[in-house]
Amino acid sequence: MSLRRFIVPMSAFAVQGCAGLQSALDPSGAEAERIGTLTWLLIIFSTAILVAVCVITAVALFGGERWRARISGERTVIGGGLAFPILALSILLGYGFYLMAPGSTSARVEGGLRIEVVGERWWWRVTYVDESGRRTESANEIRLPVGRPVELELTSADVIHSLWVPRLAGKLDMIPGRTNVLTLEATEPGISRGQCAEYCGGPHAFMSFYVIAMPEDQFSSWLSGEAEDALAASRDQAAGQALFLSSGCVACHRVRGTDAQGTIGPDLTHVGSRHSLAAATLENDVAAFVRWIREGQHVKPENLMPPFEIFTEDELRQLAAYLDQLR
Repeated sequence: MSLRRFIVPMSAFAVQGCAGLQSALDPSGAEAERIGTLTWLLIIFSTAILVAVCVITAVALFGGERWRARISGERTVIGGGLAFPILALSILLGYGFYLMAPGSTSARVEGGLRIEVVGERWWWRVTYVDESGRRTESANEIRLPVGRPVELELTSADVIHSLWVPRLAGKLDMIPGRTNVLTLEATEPGISRGQCAEYCGGPHAFMSFYVIAMPEDQFSSWLSGEAEDALAASRDQAAGQALFLSSGCVACHRVRGTDAQGTIGPDLTHVGSRHSLAAATLENDVAAFVRWIREGQHVKPENLMPPFEIFTEDELRQLAAYLDQLR
């Protein structure tokens, strides 16, 4: 009974890895689907080999003399131990090269949408460059049109990072001074979670992001809105905006349409509409803004934003309410 109580929860826990926002076994992108096909092929092949080896071992240990003599013969050793592995692995290797060959995902049309992603300690600077060359900066979130290949130009501002969205594609390193290109093509609307896959020090484990795939018309509408300046603060938000502009936030952060023009940290022009805060560390709501401003080093130890303990509770709520309405 105790063994059953152990096996059932562990089985359920293991199955959770087969689906979800960050599962390579639940693909929603063209490249991830090919990776999934290759993965299942290798799993099935490896399982078949394991079963065959177990059967041969059982025959060698418990079979009759006739069977033991047959599997120990020179023909079996050469065929099963030399010819078969060479042939099978060569076929698998060739199929893998064919399946994952460069250009398997269509390259973007010259002059089309591209997205520049810069890995920084420990967040993601995301800049959309549309067909007209207009640049729109965001952070810690990537939005894509469904069914259209989009090139991500990846680099780093400091140390080596690596961008990996298991449901959409394989990982690719981000190296200072070098630009690598990853093509993403979402095949269905939805949200996927990505992660820095190269240890980059400090809160590396908290350097995540979300990729949101949207229908083409919704994406175009979103990108047009994202390129606009922040909405003017309402009378209720004026106190929070004044705190933001006078308390040192503007030294690092930019809010287009205001005097905040900092470039060291993430652009906050439309931060209230993002899926998460602090590189997918917190949910995006007023309470999360309060917690991040006051306890950022506890939430994400060693991140480069200092804690702000200068605000009263009322001031924190006012500041958080202002940031939350930046949509």
